[in-house]
Parts: sequence; structure tokens; C-alpha cells
Amino acid sequence: MFSYRHSFHAGNHADVLKHAVLIAVLRHLTEKEAALTVVDTHAGAGLYRLDSDQAELSGEAADGIFRLLSDKNKPLAPVPSGDPTTKKIAEPLAPLLQDYVDLVAGFNPPKALRVYPGSPFVTHRLLRPHDRLKLFELHPTDSRALTANIGQLEAGRQVVVLREDGFEGLKKFLPPPSRRALVLCDPSYELKTDYGRVVVAMGDALKRFATGTYVVWYPLIARPEAHDLPKRLKTLATKAGKSWMNATITVKSGKLPAVTAESQKRPGLPASGMFVINPPFTLKGALQTALPQLVQLLGQDRNAAFTLDSGG
Repeated sequence: MFSYRHSFHAGNHADVLKHAVLIAVLRHLTEKEAALTVVDTHAGAGLYRLDSDQAELSGEAADGIFRLLSDKNKPLAPVPSGDPTTKKIAEPLAPLLQDYVDLVAGFNPPKALRVYPGSPFVTHRLLRPHDRLKLFELHPTDSRALTANIGQLEAGRQVVVLREDGFEGLKKFLPPPSRRALVLCDPSYELKTDYGRVVVAMGDALKRFATGTYVVWYPLIARPEAHDLPKRLKTLATKAGKSWMNATITVKSGKLPAVTAESQKRPGLPASGMFVINPPFTLKGALQTALPQLVQLLGQDRNAAFTLDSGG
């Protein structure tokens, strides 16, 4: 149950999509003065070293965050292995992507990318003093790391770390006292039952607090549950009379390559998506500009593509 560690995957293409969308949503929600409660159901360790043994073993950041750092956009550091900046764009990054790159850079010394912020630190960086952040993490090692990392912020009561099941723990914070909430749900999907639990949790959340903004990250892999999840979330939102948006990015074919003596690395995640219930009205336009650039920058073969759908 606890074999998944995000430290192997920090800064990969899925993180780029997830955190760019999260930042765009938070920017909009914090424009209104009223307090915002953010709940992260699967928070992870919060901060990750890109020069750690785990990160260097997988090398996934090289095909993620590092690919956004073109010459024109001042690359922060050499890549752990290879040259991920081979694909460059002539035009500046889309505002959504530039905002993401700038925020990540803010956790690092000038022109050096060593630390990658997970969603708890991305979120905290954008919150106001009167906003609140609730972080759930059940993995014993990551929970201890998260508590230690958050402790460095000296955030007091603004941030609460709970070593509990986020699917269940979410219930206690809905509806929030401020009547404004953002929920990020991004389990590892290590267990295939997670797909069903996401749908149940979002359905319950909408009943408890129908006007909240709910953001779900999911992998697109060769598993029926993965492809059914956005369909089930769309049905859920539609029945509740709520607007929704679904963005996906595919960076390569999902087919397993032939294993040779020269290539023993795992193939990695081919695609992922972000499903948002009650999305900000500004999100679609931002993604329409950003997603084509992500395909150009992060695509690894001719199967690279994106989709953007919305309704409600």
C-alpha cells in the first residue's frame, strides 16, 4: 500500500500540468477578499530534492520542468542527465506556464534548480494570511517529512498536517467556515480502488459544499478505471448542475518499449489529466494558450497531444 513515493517523480510532466493548473486556480480564487480554505487530500512530502538519489534514478524531471526552461527563458541549471532543452519555442512561455516556472524558481537560488515544491508549498506560497491550508498524508515516511518541511514555514495555525486518510478526512472541513474552498485530490492510484474512491469523495463533497472548486489529478494509463474516471466525474458534475473542465496532456505512446541491455529504465507515465469542477472562468482561456506549448515542449514522440473539454 505504501510503495509509491513521489520523490521519484517530482517535477515530471504530470507535475507540470498539475501545478500549473493549481496555480491558475489559486490566483483566481485569491482575488476575492473572503478567506479561502484549501484541502490537499494526498499532500506527499511537500518539498523534493531534484538532486536526490530517487530523482536522479528516475530522471523524470528532465522530461518535465527542465524542458520548460529554454534559452530564452533562462535555464536555471544543467539537467541531471542528457539535454532536455532540445525542444525550444521561439515565442515566450504562455502566462500560465511562465507563472509556474517563476514560482518554482522562487524556491531555488538564482539559476539553480535543486528543489521542487509539491502542491502544499505551491499552495502556501499563494495564500494570504487569513486563508487556511489542510494537508492530509497517510504514508508514514512522507507524513513525517511533510510535518518537518511545513514546520520550517512557521505558519502557525494557517497550515495543519494530518496523518489521516484524505478521502475520509476531507469531510470534516466541508463546508468551511468561510464558505469558500478549493480541494485538490491527487492520490497515487497505486490501488485501483482509488479511482472509485475519488468519485465517491467528490460526490460527497458536492453534497456537503456544492459551490467549492474541486480539482482532481489522474493518470492516463492502460487501465479501464483510469479512462473511466473523467467520464464518471463529468457525469457527477452534470447531475449536480455544476460546470466542469477536463485537460489532458499526452507526451508519448503508452506502449511498453522492448527491453534491451541498454534500456532497463521503466517507461514512465505517458499521459495525465486534470478535472476541475466549478472551474474559474479564466482557466479555459489560459489553458488554450498553454496546452499547445506543453505538447511542443514536453512531447517525446509523435503521439504527443492535448485535449481540453468543458461543460455545464
